[in-house]
Amino acid sequence: MQGKLNAVLQVTLAANATTTTVTDARIGANTGIFFSPLTANAAGAISGLYVSAQQKGQATLTHTNTAATDRTFNALLIG
Repeated sequence: MQGKLNAVLQVTLAANATTTTVTDARIGANTGIFFSPLTANAAGAISGLYVSAQQKGQATLTHTNTAATDRTFNALLIG
């Protein structure tokens, strides 16, 4: 892996919805999930974005409802 961690996942929030489900085997019940916006619309959505539920293999993200289709983030998974 040339000194890199396999700990980043790219996530795009669902348009016209208030939740997005992320599925990844690296997610566990106690995994810390941290977001870095990659677009202007994602930066605007960061204040209303949170992890509302998580379990082995998946997390539910709760966010504002908008028609924007480019609210894309890098999600850092730790733990």
